Amino acid sequence: MRSKQVFLTLVIALGAVVLPAASTPAPLTRGDLRWLGRVTFGIDSATIARYRDLGRTTYLDEQLRAPATDAAPIAAAVATLPSLTRSAEAQVKANRAEQQRINALPNEDDKQKARMAMNQAGNQTVYETSKRHLLRAVQSSAQLREQMTWFWMNHFSVFQGKANVRWTTAEYEEAVRANAFGRFSDLVMATALSPAMLEYLDNAQSATNRINENYARELMELHTLGVSGGASGSTYTQQDVQELARVLTGAGLNLSDATPPMPANRQALYVRRGLFEFNPQRHDFGNKTVLGRTITGRGLDEIGDAVVFLCRQPATARFISRKLATYFIADEPPAALVDRMVRTFQKSDGSITDVLKTMFLDGDFQKALDTNGDRAAKDAGKFKDPMQFVVSSLRLAYDGKPFTNFRPVVGWLQQLGEPLYGRVTPDGYPLTEAAWTSSGQLVKRFEIARQIGSGNAGLFNSDDNTPGPLIGFPMLSSRLFFDAIEPGLSAPTRAALAKASSQQEWNTILLSSPDWMQR
Repeated sequence: MRSKQVFLTLVIALGAVVLPAASTPAPLTRGDLRWLGRVTFGIDSATIARYRDLGRTTYLDEQLRAPATDAAPIAAAVATLPSLTRSAEAQVKANRAEQQRINALPNEDDKQKARMAMNQAGNQTVYETSKRHLLRAVQSSAQLREQMTWFWMNHFSVFQGKANVRWTTAEYEEAVRANAFGRFSDLVMATALSPAMLEYLDNAQSATNRINENYARELMELHTLGVSGGASGSTYTQQDVQELARVLTGAGLNLSDATPPMPANRQALYVRRGLFEFNPQRHDFGNKTVLGRTITGRGLDEIGDAVVFLCRQPATARFISRKLATYFIADEPPAALVDRMVRTFQKSDGSITDVLKTMFLDGDFQKALDTNGDRAAKDAGKFKDPMQFVVSSLRLAYDGKPFTNFRPVVGWLQQLGEPLYGRVTPDGYPLTEAAWTSSGQLVKRFEIARQIGSGNAGLFNSDDNTPGPLIGFPMLSSRLFFDAIEPGLSAPTRAALAKASSQQEWNTILLSSPDWMQR
């Protein structure tokens, strides 16, 4: 109590606090706040109020039922992003036509300028796709859907710098987001038929007698079974990869308006959806054997059969359950909790919603969060990756106030080594603390905390950095702070805050503190 009085004296002296009214509800428990720190990207006043109204179980149910459609303010902001109003097909075809025009130019200087302009247009498309993702992460009340979109985009990772992927990432992300709470096999199938994935992992080049195994290998190793997964827990073989690659032949892209020539008996098997094409002329129609199961050659339906079969393997249930628990619960999640998630996954035929409910409402997990004591708090903590750190800081700092310029945010994620759509390799960014605690990483986090805490970092400017309204630095010593953060601060963080000489310095200390780095 004495420490809180000292702290209040400090912030009153700084002129940066409005004291809570006597009728202010009692602060949430540390367990409540830790739990919300997992379900959301970070607390804001609206989250706290909604949680108080609903309680833990009903709040989770509401999050799991949140639709994929955007709320009106976010939808209006997204509608102002020009590249997202055009289909991936239209953008890729326009880019292809422009490339042909450039190649026909007689002057090399003109060619170079045109190529630079085309590259800038591609970068703008990536930025606008990133802005949409970050708008939703920071401002949406459907926090769990946005977290799951981030999680699945990392799990089914693509690199925007390869070929046409930058033009197709926005539609790919929408397909992932729409299936974020559905059946896992439907999510895998949505990625399997996505032009972004097919081009990134070279399946668009795969055809009978010229098979590319890249996507087949990652579909098994990274997306479903895991490195050592397989039927009955056995390791799949190179032969299984080759057979799955045969299943996937014919699934690719068509960047033209033309339908490829083929015999009459194959025309009914041809499928075209935007840029996606299943071309039976490129497909291996022989029977295949994957993990001991025969898949009869008949066309595109083989891919659906193979995906469902892989998703129903015990190894997939365990691999996905453990990865979810690693992201949300702990770097080394409790084996018993993972076991319960695996059983739910298998019983529900891969219902992501059911698995998440089992995880978040697990009695042992909730008990660990509710345990008092600094050591218990550390054991129950989960270190924030760069995305979680940046978004949670912005949600606290601006507390529902929308900002317009996300270029600083994109830059911060780049500096911290976790840019959206920027992982070159298909394994996605690491989920554990060791990957994000180097001295260089922490120095950069301190600088970002200083930029957020000392001013608005240009967040209220337009995207071309034209100055926007004058918005001062955040007042983090707010009712939200006293309700939801101050009760759980450690003694060292309290002591550091008490020594702050200004509100800006106080903000920086809070946002760069070890306490804030934990979910």
